[in-house]
Amino acid sequence: MSDPLGAVPAPPVRPEQVPPATPWNALAIIGFVLAFVVPPGAIACGHIAMAQIRRTGEQGHGLALAAAVLGWVFTGVIALFVVVWLAALAAIVLSWFGVVAATLPR
Repeated sequence: MSDPLGAVPAPPVRPEQVPPATPWNALAIIGFVLAFVVPPGAIACGHIAMAQIRRTGEQGHGLALAAAVLGWVFTGVIALFVVVWLAALAAIVLSWFGVVAATLPR
């Protein structure tokens, strides 16, 4: 049977012609998600995933690298926030007792 429009049908694709998909590293995906929830967990998962990817050849190196970098950045931001918050809290508590006012030069 021929096509009335004259189109040539595409040859069938045999399964052996399709290359198998390389799997994604699960720790890379988990690490990227953890970067926004528990940044220290993302640091650990990202570094472990990069080592696994180097050894196994799985996909996800960029995702693992992003997880580790975001984990370090967010951990640093949180640590800086905690230090500033504690300093402000200490200043407030000490001002209640007049400690800060007594140490200022007059």
